[in-house]
Amino acid sequence: MLSYQHAYHAGNAADVHKHALLALALEYLVRKDKPISYIETHAGRGMYDLAGAESAKTGEARHGVQALLQRFAKDHPYRKAIEAFRNEHGPMAYPGSPLIAHQFKRSADRFQLAEFHPQEHTVLSEAMPKSGIHVYHEDGFPWAARICPPTPRRGLIFIDPSYELDHDFSGLPSFLGGLHKLWPVGVIMLWYPLLKTGEGAEMAKAIAALGLPKCVRHEVSFGAASGHHRLIGSGVLCVNAPYTFEADAKAVGALFQS
Repeated sequence: MLSYQHAYHAGNAADVHKHALLALALEYLVRKDKPISYIETHAGRGMYDLAGAESAKTGEARHGVQALLQRFAKDHPYRKAIEAFRNEHGPMAYPGSPLIAHQFKRSADRFQLAEFHPQEHTVLSEAMPKSGIHVYHEDGFPWAARICPPTPRRGLIFIDPSYELDHDFSGLPSFLGGLHKLWPVGVIMLWYPLLKTGEGAEMAKAIAALGLPKCVRHEVSFGAASGHHRLIGSGVLCVNAPYTFEADAKAVGALFQS
């Protein structure tokens, strides 16, 4: 419990997939001149060094953002977010989802981020700008149920747990169903791993069977980073998906096949 640290996996192929779709969803939401709420249940540390020891140990970023970023069009919201962040923090910096989302934040938007891991929470608190952003040291699942529906009502919640606990898989269908009841207009975006053992795909099927509105499921496959890695793909499930999300997701998927 609480052993997972994303620094070893930052910028891998799964990050590229989920962060590209997150950037697309947020870019769509901020087209309207209305404030949004942005919520994360498992925010991580927010900022990663792809030249650091953790990244070097796994080498996953070499097959992720370092291999894939140039396949995105120069005006793609994901590529623009990464390049804007690197212009400020250096060419080997990689933003986690909170700082990717921050690239789309306007002054009236409200961000609420939770991270339960003590060290990760400390780094996140230091990494995030302070204006309009609140960082909580809490377990993201009960915390999200407590704060939803947020104000403003329009917005997105991004759910990206470590899946190191069994109930991260088994509890998510009921959690998403309950969250939608609390916040029926909110965009709910869930990342899940595609594993050799199949838990992620089975969970996604159970969520899709709930019949939640505008539910779009998108997956990409890629080779395991090494022989002992279980991760062979990435999945994103989006409830109340923005109008263009399904087509945009398919376009991102095609980049993984190039």
